[in-house]
Amino acid sequence: MTTRNTGLPLGALRAAGIAATTVFVAGLLVVSSPPAGAEPVATAQAAQPVTELLAGTPAADAAAAPDDLVGDITFSVPSGTFQGEVAVTLSSTVSGAQIRYTTNGQPPTGQSSLYSGSALRFTRTTQLRAQAFVGQTPTGAPGTAMYAAQNVTTAHDLPVVLIDSYGAGRPDREYFDATTMIFEPTGGGTTSLAAAPTLSTRAGFRLRGNSSATFEKTPFRVEFWDNENDDADHPVLGMPADSDWVLRGPFPDKALIREALVYDLGREMGLPAPRYAFAEFYLNTDAAPVGAGDYMGVYMFMETIKNSKDRLDLKQLDSDDVTLPKIQGGYIWKFEWMAAEEPTLPCTGPAATCWNYLEVADPSPLQPQQREWLRGHLQEFNDVLHSSNFADPTTGYRKYIDVDSFIDLMTVNELSREMDAYVRSSHFYKDRDSKIFAGPLWDFDLSFGVGGFFANDQVSGWQHQQTRQPSANDWFAQLLRDPAFVNQARSRWQTLRRGLLSDAALQTRVNALATPLTNAAQRNFQRWPILTAPTVSFFRTPTSPTWQGQVQVMRDWMLRRAAWLDSTAGWGGSVTTPPPTTPPPTTPPPAVGCTATYALTSQWTGGFQGEVRVTAGTSAISTWTVTWTFAGGQSVSQAWNATVTSQGSAVTARNVAYNGALGAGASTAFGFLGSSTGTPSTPTLTCTAS
Repeated sequence: MTTRNTGLPLGALRAAGIAATTVFVAGLLVVSSPPAGAEPVATAQAAQPVTELLAGTPAADAAAAPDDLVGDITFSVPSGTFQGEVAVTLSSTVSGAQIRYTTNGQPPTGQSSLYSGSALRFTRTTQLRAQAFVGQTPTGAPGTAMYAAQNVTTAHDLPVVLIDSYGAGRPDREYFDATTMIFEPTGGGTTSLAAAPTLSTRAGFRLRGNSSATFEKTPFRVEFWDNENDDADHPVLGMPADSDWVLRGPFPDKALIREALVYDLGREMGLPAPRYAFAEFYLNTDAAPVGAGDYMGVYMFMETIKNSKDRLDLKQLDSDDVTLPKIQGGYIWKFEWMAAEEPTLPCTGPAATCWNYLEVADPSPLQPQQREWLRGHLQEFNDVLHSSNFADPTTGYRKYIDVDSFIDLMTVNELSREMDAYVRSSHFYKDRDSKIFAGPLWDFDLSFGVGGFFANDQVSGWQHQQTRQPSANDWFAQLLRDPAFVNQARSRWQTLRRGLLSDAALQTRVNALATPLTNAAQRNFQRWPILTAPTVSFFRTPTSPTWQGQVQVMRDWMLRRAAWLDSTAGWGGSVTTPPPTTPPPTTPPPAVGCTATYALTSQWTGGFQGEVRVTAGTSAISTWTVTWTFAGGQSVSQAWNATVTSQGSAVTARNVAYNGALGAGASTAFGFLGSSTGTPSTPTLTCTAS
């Protein structure tokens, strides 16, 4: 979430003559200029149409903008797209009020155009903002509707995202005012820009990324805004409501699914990872209607990493939480080699043992006392990690970190060999009264054979041994000095290879991700004819001439990489059983039990992918069974990591041989593909264990 807090209420800013599109970005006040030809804020206008050459009618079934955006104004045509011309009349629920309006993005004032009662006619993309006034006093809630001119005939089978900047061009690192509309497939399985959007909202968007910011297929950060330019939370494509999102377009990844694959695998392993949905993207930055030339290809509309209820749900650190115990969490930080931004944390000690480029992502703003507490805690961990007794089970590194999460992150990094693994977009977090956890996962497009820097496109070898100077950190190199850590990593890999990361399961997952993209991929590579290019931007890439061939190249590389990790040079060989560190229990174990949670991880026309996580209760279990009943029109067609049977709408899932035994509090996950005649619903699960 970007902070746009000037220290003054918005009304005071207006009184001071500062436009409501003023935002704070990276601590600097940035005032967005209206597009050329837009009406001045303080000048009253007649109800004049914007002239273009098209003629036609608006979409008949256009969807309304969110209720809080409409306010106390009634727009005769809800927000949506149109062709040719749209005619809009205004009314208000405020008795005896006059309506004043603007079309340049600014909120109406007492000097804005007075609505005469005749229809306002628009032939170009317009943000219509209106406010009821009694005399010169604004009364009631202001309203906004957005109308996007479009001339697109392409039928899609993925969701479609449209961003239109009202002719203001493309942003750099500062947010531009824009309309964002999202369209989903209809009952016939097609998506059209002429249909009703499922979401139409005010938004800001800007460039994001480091090396990816140089791609022609540009990634963007998107913030949903309300009428006051504050964050507005809305659900998107089955993901929980939030205001902060990323539009990330796979570009060097010609298979289009590398990042999605890693996120799905990571979540099933227990690592936090952003939710996402594949969509096709149109970006219109000029004054003409949205056309075929504005098509940007296949993108992932995905969550950002943030501390919020439906993302990384940690304790919130307020500005006055500067003493124990609250100051202990929650924090999110990351290593960004050669790219870290303030606030950063310094390390003290010899250069050979110190970290570099450590950026604190949350809380923001970070108070000086919080900064120093986190720096001191990480310094203590770093010093212990480099000490002679670092592996002591009580006072060593295990006192500070959740070892399982570090091993799972290492497993993901080594299997994928992401070029920037360990050094960039490498996130960690700490909640109050908890250890340091690895994750969430982020940025895995230069993986599975793409990149070519630091030997990451080679099947053999360890990614953690690819060093850069100065080093971001050597935490994993130090952990690997401990034979017990190595043994635990080897055991985890071998367990995963019998289930989630088996060759069969990996191939099934690749097929499940690729199949819904078949048609969209053809359009993507018509827009971006790069399939046979040996390099894309700075990165070496496969040169298979078809998208299907690119998917196969990725699949083959992944299986060969897994085979190397199976070898004695990798994580093959025997696993030793360490001696018990605690005496056997002398009290009877508590009652056996388990819980199960359901997540919809992906969906497309006629189908979806689900995940169920099973967690043991306060005692170990040897078997588990999960049951649920689907709503009408849903069924399971394929499953992995569980034996799934169905009778009508009733579904029963039982553990397979390798994941039935769970220690107290431990968890496992299974996934499945399903078919659906409508929007998949979330069923209620029942878990039993023995």
